[in-house]
Amino acid sequence: MHISYEKLWHILLSRHMTRETLRKECKISSNTIAKLGKGQNVTTDVILRICAYLDCNLEDIMEIVKD
Repeated sequence: MHISYEKLWHILLSRHMTRETLRKECKISSNTIAKLGKGQNVTTDVILRICAYLDCNLEDIMEIVKD
């Protein structure tokens, strides 16, 4: 199993936002954005900051996918 952040990217597209805007507004590193893009693990602190900024829940930005 792995985590997919496809839902996050769809939210950004629907709100006409870039990954760079998300990075700056949530104060996360470019390395973390790259990890999100690759579906790698990031800290729960980062996930919570993204959810707070986008005013959404965890399940709105990520999901567990069975391999």
